[in-house]
Amino acid sequence: MTLSPVKMHIPDEANIIVGQTHFIKTVEDLYEVLVTSAPTMKFGIAFCEASQERLIRWDGNDKELIDAAVANAQAIAAGHVFVILLRNGFPINVLNAIKSCPEVCTIFCATANPVEVIVIERELGRGVVGVVDGLSPAGVETEEHQKVRKEFLRKIGYKR
Repeated sequence: MTLSPVKMHIPDEANIIVGQTHFIKTVEDLYEVLVTSAPTMKFGIAFCEASQERLIRWDGNDKELIDAAVANAQAIAAGHVFVILLRNGFPINVLNAIKSCPEVCTIFCATANPVEVIVIERELGRGVVGVVDGLSPAGVETEEHQKVRKEFLRKIGYKR
């Protein structure tokens, strides 16, 4: 058994969602989820098929994000894992809709932080054990930090 960290490439001003699913139509269903949840969002999707031809299936509406999603899926190389990269929106805009997609089993992360996917390799193949999402805490929030956080959320329209 081998454990390996796989660093994800996240293009500038993009977010990444990594999850696991179970069916070939995932790419088409995730495309529909994204385009109907946030029509102005740009995105790329890649999905590692775990049976039949075992291809990396892909779709999206932005070539750079599609290419990066495919490259990340190739690096992970674990069955039934999907990678979504998005711009002009945030995971919070689509995450519940993605989780409601019947094929989606789990979401490992949804972030713009640096991400490493921890992959296990066995005789049967590869699987995702978990992720490292961002950096370790550098301290505890002060009242001033709270004020800045609350002002930021209102500035970007997520709180009134």
